Amino acid sequence: MKFYSHERIALFIDGANLYATARALGFDIDYKRLLEVFEAEGYLLRAYYYTALAEDQEYSSIRPLIDWLDYNGYTVVTKPMKEFFDATGRRKMKGNMDIELAIDAMEMAERIDHFVLFSGDGDFRSLVEALQRKGKRVSVVSTITSQPPMIADELRRQADVFIDLQSLGSRIGRDPSERAERAARREQMAAQRNHRPGPVAAEEYEELDDDYVEN
Repeated sequence: MKFYSHERIALFIDGANLYATARALGFDIDYKRLLEVFEAEGYLLRAYYYTALAEDQEYSSIRPLIDWLDYNGYTVVTKPMKEFFDATGRRKMKGNMDIELAIDAMEMAERIDHFVLFSGDGDFRSLVEALQRKGKRVSVVSTITSQPPMIADELRRQADVFIDLQSLGSRIGRDPSERAERAARREQMAAQRNHRPGPVAAEEYEELDDDYVEN
């Protein structure tokens, strides 16, 4: 990675896109280690995580992750998913966070030297270009090692630095041996929720991981 110690850094994470990319590469992301990696590269001012949530679900598998991130150094930005029906009449859910991410990035532009965008979505090319016109450096994190690649070619070419998520796997990935232990903890906590009223306490969220499915 190409960072300078004096740089003010901000992470902008497209949650659904990052999850899909990590899944394509076959590993789970340890979000605590991810913060530590970039804190070591410069002055990490903010780490934003964007995702849409389904409001009509009593319990969503992503909510434990959202709460954990919120308590552990991330600024979480969410909005309700929108319901629509496709041409065949099937119910679909849509939750695009591109506008929210782009507005926040532009508003932060005067206080940030280096933007790190975790997404392969080609729609962000214009945002990257706009930040560069303001004299900012932009790194984009995705992958070209999956089949097909998870990043749009125009976004990769526009970025000042392209970081393949695969190259970060050993630094931010979870130990695969932890999966069985985490699954057992989730089952135990789910059983506890079924036997008492009220929401899950914040300290219990910290026992969960990011092994979730985006709605």
